[in-house]
Amino acid sequence: MGSYILKRLFSAIPVLLGITIIVFAIMALIPGDPATAILGSYATPENVEKLNRDLGLDKPAVARYFIWLGNMLTGDFGQSFALNRPVIDEVLERFNATLVLAGTAFVLCCFLGILAGVISASRQYGFADKAITFVVLLGISIPSFFLGMMMILLFAVNLRWLPVSGMYAIYGGGDLWDLLKHLVMPAAALAVVATGVIARLSRSAMLEVLRQDFIRTARAKGVSERRVIWGHALRAAMVSIIPVLGIQAGFVLSGAVYIEIVFQWPGVGRMLVDAILKRDILLVQGGVVFVAACYVLFNIMVDVAQSLLDPRIKT
Repeated sequence: MGSYILKRLFSAIPVLLGITIIVFAIMALIPGDPATAILGSYATPENVEKLNRDLGLDKPAVARYFIWLGNMLTGDFGQSFALNRPVIDEVLERFNATLVLAGTAFVLCCFLGILAGVISASRQYGFADKAITFVVLLGISIPSFFLGMMMILLFAVNLRWLPVSGMYAIYGGGDLWDLLKHLVMPAAALAVVATGVIARLSRSAMLEVLRQDFIRTARAKGVSERRVIWGHALRAAMVSIIPVLGIQAGFVLSGAVYIEIVFQWPGVGRMLVDAILKRDILLVQGGVVFVAACYVLFNIMVDVAQSLLDPRIKT
């Protein structure tokens, strides 16, 4: 197992290097002069030249890339000029909020998606199967940001059950109950599409397993149907379900960007949008690379979990 984990870690290195190249190239190709955009009305030729020199923008692109990459390898992601603080500090602070939102949505979509898929497969062509299929297709078809706005209109504006936006109340609050009230709508809106995808693929994986010989053997031996479904079939189906969970984790993490904008959630997604508008280059690059590294690390964890369920994958 140790050699397999090391192999997966080493294979992630070129992926991360490719991400840094793509992110740097995209930011370098954005039209306009970053120094002029940063200075605004103070953009005199002398100030622009000085800021370009301070930011290292007067150097060739290749040199800037290797300087930036070398600094990141030592843990220095640079300084955010707009916030006047280290990039890594801002990213870590914002990532905590994103992790709360995306983590809650991911746990929610995994639990509901697998549960719906198992129930649907165990009652194939029955009323429960048809009802779950209809709800799942409806959920997949509705964009998360649109669903979020409709939830705000219904639960926050009309019914006044939940707060409109933010992570905590502006005045007072700040406790766990306050966080949960602010978390309900964005987490639910973010989890809907992923729940539908997981439910559909869980149903397919379960149906394939339920047709196999060992399931028929277990039933012939008198094993209860509940144990056959939840004990034998689900464990075998998880080998096919776990990779889907890894993909949906990336979807949830990326989808948090526009959900954070809709609900004004103070996470990395909202930070990146603000940084792009302010042309805060180092903050954008550092934020994207950090999120991408987390996604790669999570996929490695998913592969390791899958190999524990099916040792043949290691080979």
